[in-house]
Amino acid sequence: MTAGDSAAADLSRGQYLVEALAACDNCHTPRGPNGYDLSARFSGGSQTFAGKDYVARGSNISPDKETGVGDWGDDELSAAIVAGVGRDGQLAPAMPSDSYRALTNADRNAMIAFLRASPPVKAQPAPPQRHGSWSPHPAPGAEATFDEAALSDKIKRGLYVASIARCLACHSAEVDDAPDHVNGLGAGGKIFRTPAGVAVASNITTHPGKGVGAWSDDEIKRAVTQGLSRKGEALKPPMSTLAKAHFAKMSPDDLDALVAYLRTLPAKE
Repeated sequence: MTAGDSAAADLSRGQYLVEALAACDNCHTPRGPNGYDLSARFSGGSQTFAGKDYVARGSNISPDKETGVGDWGDDELSAAIVAGVGRDGQLAPAMPSDSYRALTNADRNAMIAFLRASPPVKAQPAPPQRHGSWSPHPAPGAEATFDEAALSDKIKRGLYVASIARCLACHSAEVDDAPDHVNGLGAGGKIFRTPAGVAVASNITTHPGKGVGAWSDDEIKRAVTQGLSRKGEALKPPMSTLAKAHFAKMSPDDLDALVAYLRTLPAKE
């Protein structure tokens, strides 16, 4: 990756990836009473993430040179995004780098370019507390950089979208705070504790009763983009928040591909 890669990247593509799929604001932009405080965009999130070996908040990823990533090179930003490695070592697993490993070179460059084009904001979130080390848990089939040609295949494109949007990281069963993609791929069960209460990730496999096997394509799309259940009831955060603020911006082609991929997930109870 050369110094000019991010400068030559497609800013509109970067914006789409950051806003519609990766939802970077969700962790890296503070929230006000009406949602994201875009006047302080990318200056660090409001939410604290905690696991048995870490406590962390979204860092300042604005291009401020003192408190953000303005003086980071493209290679450094790339390592943080796809490998979970920062300047001071391994990032806490709240940073979903495992899900971003699949990013094509062009898409990774576009994301970096969009972040570099945002206004710098001076803010220093509390440093993370980390202990030990973590093993990567990428989604099956999305362990490494995708080739652009692979995205012409609808199912592979759906996997690509699902990985970047962290569908499987959130909706797979967990063992020791990590997704169990071997036995619980898409089976749900992950617990989320938010200011709105506790939510349990649903089963998104093809199981006709426990999962979404009996759902129509439109019902799945509505859940993804509007945060509504099959019965039309509002889903709990974080899904409802992500759906309305981010996944609603997903392109029709990506949404179709995502649904097609979900239809391939083996049924799990």
